[in-house]
Amino acid sequence: MASQFELTVVSAERKIFEGTVTSVRVSGTDGELGVYAGHAPLLTAIKPGMVKFILADGKEEFIYVSGGFLEVQPTVVTVLADTAIRGDELDEQRILAAKRKVEDTLSKTNDADMTAKLAREIAKLRVYELTKTKLANKR
Repeated sequence: MASQFELTVVSAERKIFEGTVTSVRVSGTDGELGVYAGHAPLLTAIKPGMVKFILADGKEEFIYVSGGFLEVQPTVVTVLADTAIRGDELDEQRILAAKRKVEDTLSKTNDADMTAKLAREIAKLRVYELTKTKLANKR
């Protein structure tokens, strides 16, 4: 059985990643999902959060997704996201400013949409921090 498979991550705007990986981890609507070579076929919705994958050479990559779908086929895994941003393309200052704005709004009202927006900003921040840590460790 092969230990690698093809992963494609696309957003509504563009293809974010296409390549060979050994594993993928995403946040499904029912919890965390780990996908390895030979995984059973699957189609599921995914929540806003991080797509973490290990490249064939052992390097980790992180992508923020705002939600979407994960499709697992015998040799190909596809992440279809509404919005997808590579960790190294995220802007920490913009994320923190958006997070503060949402937190201020939430302190005045208990709005479910604002709570969901806060969760998205926190997920972006987590992807940014993991990417920044990975890049710092390369030096």
